[in-house]
Amino acid sequence: MRTEPAAFEPGNVLYDPATARVGAYQGLTGPRALLRPLGGGREWEAEPAGLRRATDRERIDAGLRAANERTHARPPDPGPLERPPLPVAGCEGCAGLAERREAARAAFDHSAVTDANVLLRQHQREEHEG
Repeated sequence: MRTEPAAFEPGNVLYDPATARVGAYQGLTGPRALLRPLGGGREWEAEPAGLRRATDRERIDAGLRAANERTHARPPDPGPLERPPLPVAGCEGCAGLAERREAARAAFDHSAVTDANVLLRQHQREEHEG
Protein backbone atom coordinates (compact mmCIF):
# COMPACT_ATOMS: atom_id res chain seq x y z
CA MET A 1 0.00 0.00 0.00
CA ARG A 2 1.47 3.38 -0.99
CA THR A 3 0.67 6.57 0.82
CA GLU A 4 0.31 9.62 -1.39
CA PRO A 5 3.06 12.24 -0.77
CA ALA A 6 0.47 14.89 0.20
CA ALA A 7 -0.40 12.79 3.28
CA PHE A 8 3.02 13.58 4.73
CA GLU A 9 2.24 17.16 5.69
CA PRO A 10 2.66 18.09 9.37
CA GLY A 11 -0.64 17.80 11.20
CA ASN A 12 -2.27 15.34 8.78
CA VAL A 13 -3.97 12.47 10.57
CA LEU A 14 -2.60 9.06 9.59
CA TYR A 15 -3.30 5.46 10.55
CA ASP A 16 -0.41 3.20 11.52
CA PRO A 17 -1.47 -0.42 10.90
CA ALA A 18 1.62 -1.79 12.69
CA THR A 19 0.37 -0.35 16.01
CA ALA A 20 -3.34 0.07 15.10
CA ARG A 21 -3.08 3.72 16.21
CA VAL A 22 -4.08 7.05 14.74
CA GLY A 23 -1.75 10.02 15.03
CA ALA A 24 -0.90 13.42 13.65
CA TYR A 25 2.11 13.39 11.35
CA GLN A 26 4.98 15.42 12.85
CA GLY A 27 7.74 14.85 10.32
CA LEU A 28 10.52 12.41 9.57
CA THR A 29 13.15 11.20 11.97
CA GLY A 30 15.68 9.61 9.68
CA PRO A 31 13.82 7.16 7.42
CA ARG A 32 10.86 6.80 9.81
CA ALA A 33 7.73 8.92 10.25
CA LEU A 34 7.02 10.50 13.60
CA LEU A 35 3.38 10.45 14.77
CA ARG A 36 1.79 11.98 17.87
CA PRO A 37 -1.49 10.74 19.41
CA LEU A 38 -4.39 13.08 18.68
CA GLY A 39 -4.93 13.97 22.33
CA GLY A 40 -1.23 14.63 22.84
CA GLY A 41 1.27 12.37 24.46
CA ARG A 42 4.41 10.49 23.53
CA GLU A 43 5.23 10.36 19.84
CA TRP A 44 6.04 7.10 18.12
CA GLU A 45 7.96 6.15 15.00
CA ALA A 46 6.32 4.33 12.13
CA GLU A 47 7.33 2.89 8.79
CA PRO A 48 6.19 5.50 6.22
CA ALA A 49 5.38 2.88 3.56
CA GLY A 50 2.70 1.33 5.80
CA LEU A 51 0.95 4.57 6.75
CA ARG A 52 -2.29 5.75 5.20
CA ARG A 53 -4.69 8.60 5.77
CA ALA A 54 -7.02 7.83 8.67
CA THR A 55 -10.66 7.33 7.78
CA ASP A 56 -13.24 9.69 9.24
CA ARG A 57 -14.32 6.96 11.66
CA GLU A 58 -10.74 6.29 12.82
CA ARG A 59 -10.14 10.03 13.32
CA ILE A 60 -13.36 10.47 15.29
CA ASP A 61 -12.71 7.37 17.42
CA ALA A 62 -9.19 8.57 18.27
CA GLY A 63 -10.49 12.05 19.13
CA LEU A 64 -13.22 10.64 21.37
CA ARG A 65 -10.75 8.35 23.14
CA ALA A 66 -8.47 11.33 23.80
CA ALA A 67 -11.38 13.43 25.09
CA ASN A 68 -12.53 10.60 27.38
CA GLU A 69 -9.02 10.17 28.76
CA ARG A 70 -8.84 13.89 29.56
CA THR A 71 -12.28 13.78 31.18
CA HIS A 72 -11.44 10.82 33.40
CA ALA A 73 -7.98 12.03 34.37
CA ARG A 74 -7.68 12.70 38.08
CA PRO A 75 -7.15 16.35 38.99
CA PRO A 76 -4.13 17.20 41.13
CA ASP A 77 -4.65 16.83 44.86
CA PRO A 78 -5.13 20.35 46.27
CA GLY A 79 -4.22 19.18 49.77
CA PRO A 80 -6.45 19.58 52.80
CA LEU A 81 -9.11 22.11 51.81
CA GLU A 82 -10.34 22.60 55.36
CA ARG A 83 -7.16 24.60 56.14
CA PRO A 84 -6.16 27.72 54.22
CA PRO A 85 -2.87 27.51 52.30
CA LEU A 86 0.17 29.06 53.95
CA PRO A 87 2.27 31.54 51.97
CA VAL A 88 5.78 30.45 51.00
CA ALA A 89 8.36 32.47 52.92
CA GLY A 90 10.10 35.06 50.76
CA CYS A 91 7.61 34.91 47.88
CA GLU A 92 6.05 38.27 47.02
CA GLY A 93 3.19 36.61 45.12
CA CYS A 94 2.26 34.46 48.12
CA ALA A 95 2.57 37.42 50.48
CA GLY A 96 0.32 39.60 48.31
CA LEU A 97 -2.39 36.95 48.11
CA ALA A 98 -2.17 36.28 51.87
CA GLU A 99 -2.59 40.03 52.53
CA ARG A 100 -5.58 40.09 50.19
CA ARG A 101 -7.10 37.18 52.12
CA GLU A 102 -6.55 38.90 55.48
CA ALA A 103 -8.13 42.12 54.21
CA ALA A 104 -11.17 40.14 53.04
CA ARG A 105 -11.33 38.35 56.39
CA ALA A 106 -11.25 41.71 58.23
CA ALA A 107 -14.13 42.93 56.03
CA PHE A 108 -16.09 39.70 56.70
CA ASP A 109 -16.15 39.04 52.95
CA HIS A 110 -16.10 35.23 53.02
CA SER A 111 -16.41 34.95 49.25
CA ALA A 112 -13.27 37.06 48.77
CA VAL A 113 -11.47 34.94 51.39
CA THR A 114 -12.30 31.82 49.39
CA ASP A 115 -11.19 33.53 46.16
CA ALA A 116 -7.85 34.46 47.73
CA ASN A 117 -7.36 30.89 48.95
CA VAL A 118 -8.06 29.52 45.48
CA LEU A 119 -5.66 32.01 43.89
CA LEU A 120 -2.98 31.25 46.48
CA ARG A 121 -3.27 27.48 45.87
CA GLN A 122 -3.14 28.08 42.11
CA HIS A 123 -0.09 30.33 42.47
CA GLN A 124 1.68 27.77 44.66
CA ARG A 125 0.92 24.94 42.23
CA GLU A 126 2.27 26.96 39.27
CA GLU A 127 5.27 28.61 40.94
CA HIS A 128 6.39 26.37 43.77
CA GLU A 129 5.68 22.77 42.70
CA GLY A 130 7.84 20.76 40.36
